[in-house]
Amino acid sequence: MSNAIPYGKQNISPADIKATLTALQSPYLTQGPAIEEFERAVMLKTGAKHAIAVANGTVALHLAYQAAGIGRGDEVIMPANTFVATSNAALYLGAKPVFADIEPNYANLDTERLEEYLTPRTRAVVAVHFAGHPVDMNPLFRFARKHKLIVIEDAAHALGARYRGVPIGGLTSDAATFSFHPVKSITTGEGGMVVTPKASIAKRLRLLRSHGVTKDKRGRNVMTELGYNYRITDIQSSLGTSQLRRLDSFISRRHEVVRWYQTELADLDQISLPSEARWARSAWHLYVIRVREARNRDSLVAYLKHRNIGVNFHYPPVYWHPYYRSHGYRRTRLPQTDAYGKTCITLPLHTLLTRAEVKFVSDSIKNFFSRSTR
Repeated sequence: MSNAIPYGKQNISPADIKATLTALQSPYLTQGPAIEEFERAVMLKTGAKHAIAVANGTVALHLAYQAAGIGRGDEVIMPANTFVATSNAALYLGAKPVFADIEPNYANLDTERLEEYLTPRTRAVVAVHFAGHPVDMNPLFRFARKHKLIVIEDAAHALGARYRGVPIGGLTSDAATFSFHPVKSITTGEGGMVVTPKASIAKRLRLLRSHGVTKDKRGRNVMTELGYNYRITDIQSSLGTSQLRRLDSFISRRHEVVRWYQTELADLDQISLPSEARWARSAWHLYVIRVREARNRDSLVAYLKHRNIGVNFHYPPVYWHPYYRSHGYRRTRLPQTDAYGKTCITLPLHTLLTRAEVKFVSDSIKNFFSRSTR
């Protein structure tokens, strides 16, 4: 197989193109009715009471933290097995990320050990639904209620996932955020969304995303808070609404691809495969295997890339990054997170992946280990 196999890829249909073209031909390219239509569609799909569309997933995190009340001097508990945006958004507000270890089964925040990271400055806890698999939220909610903490879900990977039957986005967190980057469950090119059950947070989110400007009683534009230009466009929103109609089929297809991998790789002792809890339905944003011996990881990655297989790493722990090492996290050590960071490999997973491509990827992994044991 000579063509490269990317780890992620968008799935754009003729209906998506038509919806985008319709938006381009409409009177509104931005700040028009397509944005509210997209927000309503996400609310209907997730069960959220309020949805606020924004420019990207990082913006969604920034605004969710700020609107919920996280600020300077606050500490925010979160996993380090995440993209840097999760912690960067806290830094934007002068808050301090406090990295907590993960549990070994799903590489998610270990919600049974959160008391270990609590201090008098703790203000919030962030649940990252890594790879599309929900965090076990009930222990987290109990912890947050006990200590009167804000709960934010970073659900960038998890649109279409369910926790104990409830769609992610429809739980009782203060806010949850989604990303619509091309490799996510649905895409708007770039784009994001914050959903919340709280009208007060929703009101502030809408204000912050558009310069802090609102209408006064006389209909004049007045700035009441220092906000941002974090708006999404009608073009992107029209694409998002169209994509959302296929979300269920996208998630089903991802599950099918995962079953192919599980069948192909089940008997390979040198790696461990990801799984799904009985109480969860994963969105399967990522398919991450782990090598049992860390010394094999980088050579396997090099071998697969040589065969034009677009493997990736999700994620090096945030505190491994040079910026974080030089800004107070040099001595941070989390055993499960460190072990995960040294052994994880993300294999291709997207809705256009074929059975033959999955077999090629799987056979390549088998060939590598066969060669290394000769």
